[in-house]
Parts: sequence; structure tokens; C-alpha cells
Amino acid sequence: MPHDGQQLPETRLPDLLTLTRAALSPVDDALAAATESLRARVAPGGKVDASALEADQHAAHALAWVATYAEALRQMQGWAERLEAEGAFGEMEALILQIAFGEYLNQIAGGIPMSQGETARLSDIGITAALDTAEATALRTRGNTAAARARLVELMRDNGGRATFGATGLDDELEMIRDQFHRYADERVSPDAHDWHLKDQLIPMEVISELSEMGVFGLTIPEEFGGLGMPKSAMAVVSEELSRGYIGVGSLGTRSEIAAELILCGGTPEQKAEWLPRIASGEVLPTAVFTEPNTGSDLGALRTRAVKRGDNWAITGNKTWITHAARANIMTLLARTEPETTDYRGLSMFLAEKTAGDCAHPFPDDGISGGEIEVLGYRGMKEYELGFDGFTVPDANLLGGQTGQGFKQLMQTFESARIQTAARAVGVAQNALEVAMKYAEDRKQFGKPLIVFPRVSGKLAMMAVEIMVARQLTYFSAREKDADRRCDLEAGMAKLLGARVAWAAADNGLQIHGGNGFALEYAISRILCDARILNIFEGAAEIQAQVIARRLLDIANGRRN
Repeated sequence: MPHDGQQLPETRLPDLLTLTRAALSPVDDALAAATESLRARVAPGGKVDASALEADQHAAHALAWVATYAEALRQMQGWAERLEAEGAFGEMEALILQIAFGEYLNQIAGGIPMSQGETARLSDIGITAALDTAEATALRTRGNTAAARARLVELMRDNGGRATFGATGLDDELEMIRDQFHRYADERVSPDAHDWHLKDQLIPMEVISELSEMGVFGLTIPEEFGGLGMPKSAMAVVSEELSRGYIGVGSLGTRSEIAAELILCGGTPEQKAEWLPRIASGEVLPTAVFTEPNTGSDLGALRTRAVKRGDNWAITGNKTWITHAARANIMTLLARTEPETTDYRGLSMFLAEKTAGDCAHPFPDDGISGGEIEVLGYRGMKEYELGFDGFTVPDANLLGGQTGQGFKQLMQTFESARIQTAARAVGVAQNALEVAMKYAEDRKQFGKPLIVFPRVSGKLAMMAVEIMVARQLTYFSAREKDADRRCDLEAGMAKLLGARVAWAAADNGLQIHGGNGFALEYAISRILCDARILNIFEGAAEIQAQVIARRLLDIANGRRN
């Protein structure tokens, strides 16, 4: 499609793809300079000093955000060029691209919001000038204009009911999967989601059975073990669409994904044959039992212990923030098997069987007790504190048959878990956009629908743009995983950005609703509560930024593995 001559000059930049492609170079230069500057401060001898990195944490996290933006813009460029080659790069996609570049280039140069009160600036890392090329300047001054945002929303309003604004760039098979789960979410999830939330109800078993029949729990499990053998890209698409309906439903597959990944990467042949088909079929529902009170992200400090007694292990200790714990049949449980250790090296992973409970009797087995944690959102599976007092696990259920491997085994799952969390965030953000846009169309003020007011349409436009940015970064990390390339950096970036985008979309969606957004009867109130957790679980934003910064510095020091 031509890049000029067919659209209004004030909303469409000429030679857009040439401009955006050229603008990537000064972004890369700024990132390289920032990385080298921080490396000189925290790794002067060629090895990162952990204490120095922690002391310079704001600068380190600023670097993580600059790198995330750089990768996000690169993936948006790749998305646009693929669409252009297919003849699918239309006016809506062009506006999304130019607004994304215009806004993100300005934020890189002037300050990236890490949170509501924290801004990442290049000056924090010792960089005083950047992005001063002609192409970057053109995009910064003319990319994200009021006219461009207004035109994008006009096109969104004429989109024929299509919920995902702008072509996603998926192949035909993944697009077919998206359509299937999009319809399911609209028909079987969205109509009841808010009621489940308000009544703090578990997602009905009927829905879980339907998801099982659709293959959700065995989506990426190899066919030889009863799964569908699909790529992580499919997992991302399914997680996004189901989370668009309700994050609780979109998260049902997370525990199966984690459990299957643990068993595939670290299990014995017997454990794979025993558990993977049962997880894939939905016969058993897993739960992840890792976090403990007062440890948070410091998994190496876990104190729950496992003591060998004959052919069994006795588990004693406390766990917290355990999702879907009552209904689960099997727990992937991390415990300390070497009592003399005080760090990650003494941890082991168990496949601990339990009886599925209900609301009246959540934990019927001996040696395990628990209570519900009442939460703002993310309610469909419920959260629990668990206590173990000599809970018995057969030795055959020690993952991999060896002690001391638990932390390593868990680390192997983080890439997939964070890709899936990023996809869930995109789905929640998309839901916020759809709900807010419908309200802005229907609600009249001063004789006009809200959507015609520039501050309202501008919010909707930026929501659509940032959702596409987060979506493309998420899809990229999934493709890297599918190609069997290390992608902890890419997955971490996708999760970091996706969580912020979901919260911003929900918050802006509530603002568009005005006072009604604060009323429990409106779905946006639930979406806001659900969005807030995304910046915390699977690695809080601060932990995620620290991990990204450390990885960037390791790469700069020549350590890629």
C-alpha cells in the first residue's frame, strides 16, 4: 500500500516505514551508550558487582525500560513490514505504528513511566543527548498528534465490530485459533465474568470441562503424552483471548503450563508417562506451591522442609498465595530437602498429590490445612494460605528423582510463565479498551457521545496503540521460545511492559466511565482490580527490571549464557 497520497497529510506521515526503520538506529545507539555507562559504574572490572547494582537500582531499572522500549519498537517495525509485504498494512495499522513510534521515542528521550511516581530517564544513566536524527525528530514531532489519534479512533469506530483494532500479523492457523477462543470468550465467559467476580465464586466446573475438551490444558504438551503439541505462540493467543473474557479463565491454563513444563524439563520418563497425559486431559488440575510468608520473590530463602521417611517424604511448613489450591489434584511443591543449606541449592521439587476439595471442605487430606485469602480481583480460582504438617509425598514423586534440583527446575519454567502472563495482560488490556469504547459511544454528555471529546478519544487511541505494542512484544518472545532460543530477556520485557499497559488501560477505562467506573456494577471496576495483580505476580515489576538489567550487563560483558 502506498505510504502517501491516499490519506490526510495531517494524520499520515509520508514514507512512514522508511522513517520508523531509520529511527531504530538512534534508539539502539542510545541503548548501547546507556548500557556501557551503567556497566562502567557497576561492573568496572568486567564482572557485575551485585552491591553496586543494587545501590544504583534506579539507573539499572531505567536501562531495563529503555531496552524494553527499544525491543518493542523493533518488533512493531517487524510487524509493519510483514503486513506491508502481505498487502495488509492499511491506514489503521499505519496510524498505530506512527503513534507508537512518536510516543515511545519521546518517552525514551524525555522519560519513561516505570510507575505513577517513578520515571526512567537517560540522564539517570549518564546520557545527556539522544534521538536527534532527522527521522527520529520527525516522528517525535509529527507521529503522535491529536489529529492522528482522532483519525485512529474514527477508524476504530468504523471497524465493523472487530474487537482487536489493527491486524495482529498472525499466520492463518493462529488466527483461526484466535477466532475460536474469541467466540468462546464472548459466548461462555464474558456474560458471567462480572457476576463470578462480585459473588467471589469459583469458575464453574462446566467451564473447566469445556476448556479441557478444547485442549487448553494440554495445548503445548507433546502429542506423545496426549497433548496437542502446539507452539508457545498458540498458548499466548489462547491465554490472551480467554483473559479478554476474564483473567481467571485465562489463568486456568497457567498452572497446567507450569506443571507440564516442570515435568517435561525435569521429570523422569515414568513421571512424564504418569502425569502429562492426565494434565493434558484435564483429569488432574495442578497448582503451583512455591511462595512462602515473608519470602516473596526470594525463593532461595524458602523454609518449608521435606524429611525422608522410608519410601516417603514428610512435608512441613507454610505456603501462601497459592492459586486454585482447593480444587487442585496435584501440587508442584518446592521444599528444602537439605536442612543445612540456606539458599537455593537445598531445594527440591515434588509432585504432591492431594484430594480435590470444595468450598465447604477445601483441604480434606491429613497433614494439610488452609484458609482463603480475600482479594480485590483475580477471584475466579481463589487464593489460599496452606499449612503442611507431615504431609506425605511418595519418593517416586520427587521430580527427576534427585534432590537439590528444585530451584533449577523452576527457573526453566519462567520463560513460558512470563510469556503467558504477558499474554494475559494483553487480554485484560483489550477487555478494558472494548468496555471503555462501548461506554464512550453510549454515554452522552453535553448533547454528544463521550467518544467525540478529544481527551476521551485520545485515551482510547493510546490504549489501542500500546496494546498492539505489548501484543507484538509478547508474540516475539513466544516465537523465540518456539525456536528453542533462550528468551528470558524477551519474556521478561514482554511481561514488564504488558503489565503496565494493562494497568494503564484499565485505569484510563475507569476514568472514561467517570463516577460510574467506581460503581461495582460496572465491569470496568473488576477489570481494574484484575489488572493490578499483573504487575506483581510472576515477578514484580521491580524484580523483573532488575533481572533484565542484570542480563543486559552480562551480555555487554560477553556472557550470553
